[in-house]
Amino acid sequence: MEKEQVLRQLLDSGLVVVVRRPPSAEVEAIAQALVDGGVKALEITFDSEDAPQMIESLKGRFGDKVLVGAGTVLTVEQTKQAVDCGVDFVFSPHYDHDVVAETVKHNRISIPGAMTPTEIVQAHRSGADLIKVFPASVLGPGYFKELRGPLPHIRLMPTGGVNLDNIPAFIENGAVAVGVGGALLKPDLINQKAYDQLTDLASQFVNTIKKVKNNKQKGR
Repeated sequence: MEKEQVLRQLLDSGLVVVVRRPPSAEVEAIAQALVDGGVKALEITFDSEDAPQMIESLKGRFGDKVLVGAGTVLTVEQTKQAVDCGVDFVFSPHYDHDVVAETVKHNRISIPGAMTPTEIVQAHRSGADLIKVFPASVLGPGYFKELRGPLPHIRLMPTGGVNLDNIPAFIENGAVAVGVGGALLKPDLINQKAYDQLTDLASQFVNTIKKVKNNKQKGR
């Protein structure tokens, strides 16, 4: 899939689910439950030794129907590993010029983390496609509204503490998508293999985002 198609699919969905250190034997079942709930983009964090194998497995299972990316990518070497696995995008909790450059070189979507306006602008100028504003729970939706004034051309995506209650405010204040982790991938659901419940919860997130984005487009 071309990079622009990947970016459009991610933005149209508006949701990336952060799958952090899942049990490798269960990752396909977890992913399937999320996809059954309408999730179109999955991030497998690279702080697990078998992350590359999990990414390859999911790409093989879902193909272009679901975007699969690498998260918590801290170094150029990890970026190269992620690209070799066939990732669609690369997430980092921080901004590193070399990581962004390596991601862009391989024609993958680059989503570095940033917090301050200076970091956000630097990341954008380096070629990042979206900026992950992290940790979003510390900054709040109002921070996005303030950033949209001087920086309306930069795509911003909150991650960290995003949940069903605050998603509408984040999107209404300028977020183009959201990254969701523990609020959706609840440990008790994973431990109990309650995949039907996980699918239902994923559907709630997907529908909430869809509704808010539709209302925003209508100017409500």
